[in-house]
Amino acid sequence: MQFSNIFVILFLTGTVFNFAINELLEYIDYRHRVKEGCKVPKELFGYMDSKLLKKTCEYENEKYFLFIPKHIAEFILTLVLVLSGFYVMLFNTLFYHVKNIYLTLIFFSFLATLPSSILSLPFDLYGEFCIEKKYGFSTMTLKMWVFDEIKSLIVGLIITVPLLLIAIFLLLHASSFWWLLLGIVYVAFSLILSCVYPVLIAPLFNKFSPIEDNLLKAKLESLLKKTGFESKGIFMMDASKRSRHSNAYFTGFGKNKRVVLYDTLMQQLSSDEIEAVLGHELGHYMHHHIIKRLCVMIPVVFVTLFAVSYLIQIPALYRGFGFAPETSMTVLEDNTIVEKALPYIQFIGIFLLNFVFEGFGIIASFIGNFFSRRDEFQADRYSAEICGNSRPLETALIKLNKENLAEVTPPKIYSMIYYNHPPLLERIRALSEYGKKE
Repeated sequence: MQFSNIFVILFLTGTVFNFAINELLEYIDYRHRVKEGCKVPKELFGYMDSKLLKKTCEYENEKYFLFIPKHIAEFILTLVLVLSGFYVMLFNTLFYHVKNIYLTLIFFSFLATLPSSILSLPFDLYGEFCIEKKYGFSTMTLKMWVFDEIKSLIVGLIITVPLLLIAIFLLLHASSFWWLLLGIVYVAFSLILSCVYPVLIAPLFNKFSPIEDNLLKAKLESLLKKTGFESKGIFMMDASKRSRHSNAYFTGFGKNKRVVLYDTLMQQLSSDEIEAVLGHELGHYMHHHIIKRLCVMIPVVFVTLFAVSYLIQIPALYRGFGFAPETSMTVLEDNTIVEKALPYIQFIGIFLLNFVFEGFGIIASFIGNFFSRRDEFQADRYSAEICGNSRPLETALIKLNKENLAEVTPPKIYSMIYYNHPPLLERIRALSEYGKKE
């Protein structure tokens, strides 16, 4: 390790920054719950009481007390793996024994993630089978959990291995244009995956069936027709076989779009409230939020890959972390010598850059969540408009918040950084104001 190396400095700075800011924000949220968590806001009188809010605080506190040791362990593990040269040893060992660069990098990609997966295992099991079951959410069995993990692993391999092979091939053979071709492949693959996910992948984990309540079905189909939204249908997902948490969402792309309602949500809400929730989801579609997000994210993908294509040629990136890359020398017209890492090692450069800048990801999340919350307010307003009344969505949001034991009044700084949906009070206040104007 070269601690004066700029890439190592960025890695250490980002890792410590990310750890410190997350610990601080979670502690701020915890202290806020202790002081204010059991106080019922005036807007929720008649819907919630201090007993419910106390249970919510206890639930959130247990998750917080699990977060602390897990977060500290992950922080220590990251530093140990990087500073000890584990990744250097892993790559050199594989490269020496496997002899094939494609297989070497495929094995490296998965073995490099194995330590963190093993570390997370006991925490995930405790969260699922102790905390979630204690508060009545988890209906998961150990057998189901194991099979879900196996299916997720298989699906993950089927999706990621072809992409990794393409990325390696382009790095080795596409010269300075690999980033452009990989960007095209990645975007196309993502769009294809969004089309096939509802019909090929999601059914591996849950059963999707048509809504049996004919009155509710007619009500929702009427709303879809009113907005001109064409889909493959409205489906109920058997979410309750794993959890009693509730939700609703659109999935798919193009002709494979479909509306999915959790069976738990249908048990908890009235038909008017379910219509209002669907109206909210339609608001995202009618305001083109997904298309707008794609128009931002696709250029970001190409700009990022372009920047990466230059950074992974810098030998200092590898030497700083203990790798000894083979390089090529180019003499420019002014007799300047330019040294570049050879293509076979550049895949490792992408892996290292992920470590270097991962700690600053919270900044990107903060920006993304800001725009996401803005879209949620806009979708809420659309629901009120299309349903002719803001009240059903207000009561639906309150019920869902109650059933999920979600925090009612998180600290502003906490919600601004972590929440991609506005907190409950902000949403119902905005809906209430809109209702008064109408």
